[in-house]
Amino acid sequence: MRMGFVAEEIRVGFRRNFTMTIAVIVTIAASLALFGAGLMVRAQVSTMKDYWYDKVQLSIFLCGDNSQVPSCSGGAVTPAQRTAIKADLLAQAPLVEAVFYESKKQAYQRFVKQFANSAIVQNVSASALPESFRVKLSDPSQYSVIQSQFAGRPGVEQVQDQRKLLDKFFKLLSGLQTVALGIALAMLLVTVLLVVNTMRVAAFSRRREIGIMRLVGASNWYVRLPFIAEAAVSAFFGATLAGGVLVAIKHFGIDQRLAPEYQFTTFIGWNALWQIIPVVYIVGIGIAVASSALSLRRYLRV
Repeated sequence: MRMGFVAEEIRVGFRRNFTMTIAVIVTIAASLALFGAGLMVRAQVSTMKDYWYDKVQLSIFLCGDNSQVPSCSGGAVTPAQRTAIKADLLAQAPLVEAVFYESKKQAYQRFVKQFANSAIVQNVSASALPESFRVKLSDPSQYSVIQSQFAGRPGVEQVQDQRKLLDKFFKLLSGLQTVALGIALAMLLVTVLLVVNTMRVAAFSRRREIGIMRLVGASNWYVRLPFIAEAAVSAFFGATLAGGVLVAIKHFGIDQRLAPEYQFTTFIGWNALWQIIPVVYIVGIGIAVASSALSLRRYLRV
């Protein structure tokens, strides 16, 4: 088939169904933008997991004067117990990469810094915070090895795995990701229905031409190709608009707003976005082509 014929048929289709074509492009753009945003959320969750799990530490809180657990029945941790605990931790190398001791005073200074703008600081004193060891593991998933050896030991009040605290946060983010992808899939379904209806209207308006082409021996693909190309071009424009929205979200939303304000974590880079945008094009054009091809079956019978 000559490309000129296809291009002319696409132009005629756009002119005859201009408003519906615009609606298709806008709907595709909205649904693909939501779909791409869902993929960005998934990439962000993965990026934050890699960042935080690499920095995660094991906390061993030592007994204080007011500790109520059985291992602290002898009172606050003694210097001898503290020294023995640290030595046993260092003996767990290479699983234990580093051990940092934090006194009550240091814990209080960190607490004041973290909650500088909160009234809770006024109600907490240095003596209320426990001293602890911060343990950096080479493999955080081996937390149970350290827990089994130090939990319940005299002088140890609690062994806390920071991964459990992070898991709750990441479960929340994963839930938001699921919601975003669910909305995107619903919008993609709407896009499919809109493309089907648009192609049916276009085929109905040119049913005499299609009938003549079939009677003179034109193949099904010869008849279908202009309509499929029209849907693909609409999807291309819609995916381009969606890609522009995703670029704007990355530049204005993440790089200029979130990243400067939340420097305690890391955000997805442009490489992740350049991997998502081709997926958006493939999904958008694929859905449009498949929908238009299936919607034209009834008009290929003469």
